[in-house]
Amino acid sequence: MPPFLRPILMVLGATAVLRYARQTNPSRTWATRLLERKRPKVVAVALANKNARIAWVLMSRDENYVAPAL
Repeated sequence: MPPFLRPILMVLGATAVLRYARQTNPSRTWATRLLERKRPKVVAVALANKNARIAWVLMSRDENYVAPAL
């Protein structure tokens, strides 16, 4: 995969998550709270950055993701 394509795919994935979060909002997530203050594209990039950082830590430590308790 070309290196320039990865960030685009991360942002597109985050945009899909935000679209879903707006439709069904059972709890006040970090992204939905941020949407109240920032533009949707800015929040999508922030969410993609957060997901990339989590993925990097998981891969570098060879760990499995454990979702935080709600």
